[in-house]
Amino acid sequence: MTVPRIECRAIVKRLPSGSALLTILDTLDLAIEPGEFVAILGPSGSGKSTLLGLLAGLDRPTSGEIRIDGERIDTLDEDALALLRRRKVGFVFQSFQLLGNLTALENVLLPLELAGVASARDRARELLAAVGLGERGHHFPSQLSGGEQQRVALARAFAPRPAILFADEPTGNLDLATGARVLELLVELRSRENTTLVLVTHDREVARLADRRIHLRAGRIERIACGAAASA
Repeated sequence: MTVPRIECRAIVKRLPSGSALLTILDTLDLAIEPGEFVAILGPSGSGKSTLLGLLAGLDRPTSGEIRIDGERIDTLDEDALALLRRRKVGFVFQSFQLLGNLTALENVLLPLELAGVASARDRARELLAAVGLGERGHHFPSQLSGGEQQRVALARAFAPRPAILFADEPTGNLDLATGARVLELLVELRSRENTTLVLVTHDREVARLADRRIHLRAGRIERIACGAAASA
C-alpha cells in the first residue's frame, strides 16, 4: 500500500479573536498521493491558504497530525522543518517573491547553490529556457513584466526538483492571458518533473485541470470532485 505523499488527520486550527477563539479549520482529514495534482477551492475565509501553510510546514495546527511521506511534521522543531522544506518542498506565491538584487538566473540558481547541487548553473539555464526566458537570465526582476517574474518564480520553485510544490493563487496578480500561459507552464513542469502539486485557487477553470478538487467551506471539506474532466 502506497504511503500518501501528504496526509493530515483531524486537523484543527484556531486563532485568538478578541476574547474568543476563531476556528479556521475544523477536524479536517486529507490524503494526497505521490504525483497527484490537487486544487483547493472555496470562498474567502474558508481556510484555503491556512491549510496550504499547514501542509507546507509554514504553520502548526492547534491539534491533529500532518505527515509528509509518512513522517510527522507538526512535531518537528524549526531546524528540522527548514531542512525538510529544503529537501522536499517548493513554493509559488501570488506575489512572486523574487530577490530584487539578483538577476533572473541568480534567483533560479539560489536554491540550487544552497542545496549544493552539481551543475547548478546548467539546471537553472535549462529551466529558464523551459519557461521561455532563456534570453532574459541577465535581467533583474524590475526589468521583467509580472508574467515574466512569475515564470522565473516557477523555474526557481522547480529548480531543486522538489517532491511537492505548493502554489497559492499563482495567477492572481496576472491578466487572464498571461495567467493562462503561466498556468500552462506550471502544469507542464509538474508533469515533466513528476511533482505532487497542491494549488490554492478561486478560478474554477484552473481547478478543472487538477486530478482532484477539494472544496472547503467554513474550515471543513464540503465536497471532493475527482477527474480532470469532471465539473469543478
